[in-house]
Amino acid sequence: MHNRYLISILLLLSIACQSPEKEIKTKAPNILLIVADDLGYADLGSFGGDITTPNLDQLAKEGIRFSNYHTAPFCAVARAMMLSGNYSHVAGMGSQDLVTDVPGYEGHLSDRIVPLPELLRQAGYRSFTVGKWHLGLRPEDNPHQKGFENSFVTLEGGANHYSERGIFPETPTSLYTENGQPSQWPEGVYSTDFYTDKLISYIKSSREDDRPFFAFAAYTSPHWPLQVDPIYWKKYEGRYDEGYEVLREKRLGSLKKAGLIPQDAQLPDIHPEVTPWDSLSREEQRKEARKMELYAGMVDNLDYNIGRLVSYLKENGLYENTLIVFVSDNGAAAEDFYYSSYFGPFLQEQYTDSYEVMGTENSFISYGSQWAEAGSAPFRYFKGYTTEGGMVAPMIIAGPQVVETNAINDQFLTVMDLAPTFYQLAGLAYPEEWKGKKVKSLAGKSLLPLLHGAEESIHDSTYVFALEHRGRIMLRKGKWKLLNTALPFDPTNFELHNLAERQDEQINLKKEYPEKFKELMQEWENWSNSVGVQFPTPRASN
Repeated sequence: MHNRYLISILLLLSIACQSPEKEIKTKAPNILLIVADDLGYADLGSFGGDITTPNLDQLAKEGIRFSNYHTAPFCAVARAMMLSGNYSHVAGMGSQDLVTDVPGYEGHLSDRIVPLPELLRQAGYRSFTVGKWHLGLRPEDNPHQKGFENSFVTLEGGANHYSERGIFPETPTSLYTENGQPSQWPEGVYSTDFYTDKLISYIKSSREDDRPFFAFAAYTSPHWPLQVDPIYWKKYEGRYDEGYEVLREKRLGSLKKAGLIPQDAQLPDIHPEVTPWDSLSREEQRKEARKMELYAGMVDNLDYNIGRLVSYLKENGLYENTLIVFVSDNGAAAEDFYYSSYFGPFLQEQYTDSYEVMGTENSFISYGSQWAEAGSAPFRYFKGYTTEGGMVAPMIIAGPQVVETNAINDQFLTVMDLAPTFYQLAGLAYPEEWKGKKVKSLAGKSLLPLLHGAEESIHDSTYVFALEHRGRIMLRKGKWKLLNTALPFDPTNFELHNLAERQDEQINLKKEYPEKFKELMQEWENWSNSVGVQFPTPRASN
């Protein structure tokens, strides 16, 4: 009798000890979405780049690198598509930084979609975001009103990395909010360091009720102005003294070596606005090289902070139940507002571009189209264009749902596929109505079948993906791509490219394949009408 009693006690203790482990296995997975701002395709070590990124490289070893992930050519456009699972016009961001009363061009998330964090909260998720919002300035557009219960964000498209000194003429002091209320930047604290601290504090607070979390780390790095502590950029001194054309060639080779692009891939013609390196003076070359050193330092710091995030998850038993997605929001950035006719006068009054203080709080430096061409290698052009260089970005996914590790997937995927992935992970069905109004169906598809190894692709040859932004357009169907980069918009300028043959978009095939061109032009008409594209782009509301 005594032995039976003892066995019963031991059995109960065994079950009690096992139940927490079982609960961990069945608990809905956490989701960590990390977005780099203006990161180039070829920057990361795991993508053949020369910048030191050990933490992201390790994440790639534990997951999958996606070499054919397509986003949008601008920051806000990509974010609207990311948080809606739909096209930019459907989500309300048909044109970045444009606010109108015209459907598709509202300049904020529309009522035709359900914001991702709002729906995840229906499944019991806690939701947090830090960094760049860029989806509307009105109080009702704030992330706090879109499902994020904790947030610290800059509302605009960019910000100083050390202070709230503004970078846009309309807002001499940058706009920040925390949990929907106006907030201030802690003077002297570096952006990526601070956002990481904040996000970790939010995740830490969520552990009290043991609910799963959705964390959106929308970092503002390596977006201009190029600013970072010397400890990060000095290790790159001298590395870029050969110039941007040489770096572009080197990255073509390293991408091939990494297995991310075809061995016969070629570099497209460089953008006509780029000044040849050899035509620069010695002083100009010294300044140009410093720009790239600073940019590399910012990416280095970004990787360090992502390492801090991952370490926190591991040290607190969260890593094993967290799906981590890392992406860039668009192609490498070529803008240089310091010398623009509109932004320049304000920036030159508030900042300096002096070589001696480059990288500090009062310095405003961008790396321009010349280095963006290296960042976007081997693709044509960069951010702002609907070419591959403006829209193909690095993506890494790791976590318990990823069956194959240290792998490369070359299937065509889009930014709209992220939200459906998270919904399936959370066991959510996308509604037909939200807050009493019908919403558009999701345009993306879940990536889980790819991650599980159940399917080789999620988009077949009949799938159509398209985008229009201020007259520049692209439409993809299978291996074929319709493209227009010429302005003003004129359908006679459309090009046809076979991306299975050449990724560099150098050979226009519309005369060789007139029936295919006609087919894609019809797809363009159907798509543009369905989402509400307008020509010319509507003017801003008063």
